[in-house]
Amino acid sequence: MSKRWTRRPEGSNWGDFGEDDQLGSLNYISSERILEATQSVTEGRSFCLSLPLDYPGGQVLAPHRTPPKLEPTIRKGRPFFNYRFGDETPGCCDGGCDDRVTLSTQYSTQWDSLAHIGYEFDLNGTGEAQLCFYNGYVAERDIIPPAERGDAYVMPLGIEKFAEAAIQTRGVLLDVEHHFGRGLLDLRLEHIKQVLEADQIEVKPGDILCLHTGFADEILKMNKEPDAERVRGMCAAVDGRDQKLLEWLSDMKIAGLASDNYAVERVGLPRTTTQPAFVPLHHHCLFKRGIPLGELWYLTELASWLRARKRRYFLLTAPPLRLPGAVGSPVTPVATV
Repeated sequence: MSKRWTRRPEGSNWGDFGEDDQLGSLNYISSERILEATQSVTEGRSFCLSLPLDYPGGQVLAPHRTPPKLEPTIRKGRPFFNYRFGDETPGCCDGGCDDRVTLSTQYSTQWDSLAHIGYEFDLNGTGEAQLCFYNGYVAERDIIPPAERGDAYVMPLGIEKFAEAAIQTRGVLLDVEHHFGRGLLDLRLEHIKQVLEADQIEVKPGDILCLHTGFADEILKMNKEPDAERVRGMCAAVDGRDQKLLEWLSDMKIAGLASDNYAVERVGLPRTTTQPAFVPLHHHCLFKRGIPLGELWYLTELASWLRARKRRYFLLTAPPLRLPGAVGSPVTPVATV
């Protein structure tokens, strides 16, 4: 029994990895799984699975997230860019550049931490629901804004826990775009199983599933000026209301779920009485199961290379920034084949 809760949500894995666990389904990545993943490397080639971090451009996909702002740091009152050290130390002939960036951690290619989405739940059977997060960490008590944490910024479920785990395992490419095209599609379990069967894919515990829909490739074509109507009417995204799909994700014991689209799931679908969450896939993966979600990964080049060789698996290396207390992080995933 956890010190934070006496009852857990139905279908969750809270407590399965210890009462203070903050890694969730990443615990399924064992040393044996990593060794097996290395067997996917036969040619010694790597693919970058990140968009440029100034994509998608603008604020069409998420109005509360802004593009990165890059600028020089300041040294002795001057911009530290093409800075000549001889100006302050006569005789020096060298110079340098130094910069800083202000960015929304979930603007572009990213991991969600387990503190990204919580849910109101009655942790102790008192009849009073409270906003809480994976493994019963409670809003305002455990999960608090950065300004209230002190200088260290550390809090439970921060993204640095994923970085410390050094995420590396077998990646499994589900080429949804190849089978269904780039038209609008709400992806359900029957679609996933169709891809698995057609491409003879076996999913194992500890795998990270990567859904290629073509969305990020289309975003690149828009040259940082995404069309609001088009981005909401193209490509596949998971229908998070599909309970059979959610149960399948649990049963497979995957370590993570990534996609090349925004949010992995289709945001804004009508809620149902059995699934009232605003983002039901996030609710299931982040809140109940501790399954990290990767969004806006760039998978098209990798998907094309794998399909030409009738391959589906690769070594995936994808740790986030080791930024204490952050609820999301840019990531540059690398596929090695």
